[in-house]
Amino acid sequence: MARAPHGIALTCAAALLLSGCSGSAEDDGDAGSGEDDDLVEVTLGVLSIAPSAAVQYGLDEGIFAEHGLDVTLTPGQGAAAMLPTVQAGDMDFAVGNALSVLVAVDQGLDMRILSGYSHSYAEGDDINGVVVRAEDDLDSWSDLEEQSVAVNVLNGQGDLTIMEAVSQDGGDPRAIDLTEVNFPDMEAQLERGNIDAAWLPEPFLSQSLAQDEFELLGEPNQEVIPGLPTMISFTSGRYATENPEAVDQFQAAMDETLSAAEEDPQGTASALASFLDMPEEAAAEIRMEEYDSDPRVEQLSTMVDLMVEYDFIDEPVDLDEVVVE
Repeated sequence: MARAPHGIALTCAAALLLSGCSGSAEDDGDAGSGEDDDLVEVTLGVLSIAPSAAVQYGLDEGIFAEHGLDVTLTPGQGAAAMLPTVQAGDMDFAVGNALSVLVAVDQGLDMRILSGYSHSYAEGDDINGVVVRAEDDLDSWSDLEEQSVAVNVLNGQGDLTIMEAVSQDGGDPRAIDLTEVNFPDMEAQLERGNIDAAWLPEPFLSQSLAQDEFELLGEPNQEVIPGLPTMISFTSGRYATENPEAVDQFQAAMDETLSAAEEDPQGTASALASFLDMPEEAAAEIRMEEYDSDPRVEQLSTMVDLMVEYDFIDEPVDLDEVVVE
């Protein structure tokens, strides 16, 4: 399958995209700045990754302040790490991986999903895919049986969608040899033959497919859950109950922010450059996920069903209780 390269030239930009190797979200995102005592002070946990630029965009444009919120951004290392902080009340809101939030609910944390945030594309080039060596005879999902497939973390969205894609193709999903490899290391491991396939996001996906020795096996999100929510915004059940007005303000601000960021890619790229302290030219080359505040309950419901099927969680999560619409 052909795919147009996006031409990311800076290694640091790629590393920043997924690891937050430098750059902080702490001080640049205080929209209120003490100018209006009527603003509600809230903390918002974000990851130092490219999609978080939409939040920075909303702060830069004053959208959160317009909705009565004085937001302080707090950097986090992942949704799983932020969840206990939100539960304890040390962080009011957070943006993170949808699957991690659902796992936390299954484990007993009282969480509320407040909005969608970023999503995989339902059609066209997606934001991640499985790459194999062109010389290998791996042409379909079922060919991944008994093969070593790299994902960034086990029991995540990568292996969940890959296993279901294999199953839908008639293969045995539990026969895949799934292994954890950091995204920046996957291409080299694939080239050396240490793994047989790699689940790569942008910009690593386009970088690999620009080389003749690699090819795209498929895009598992589109195969399994088109338009899959990759990140959502959330808070604790206690905060949602005790602060309904702030929750309403936050949801309205996120809706306006994500719509504006989706419609203004140039402005979002500028916010990304500021957010991750990277050159604007590099930021403009990064293909972002789709921004949308709709939590996409139908896709989340499919995700929950698959999480139960593949033993990610013990019981189905009641989305009617968890999603605040």
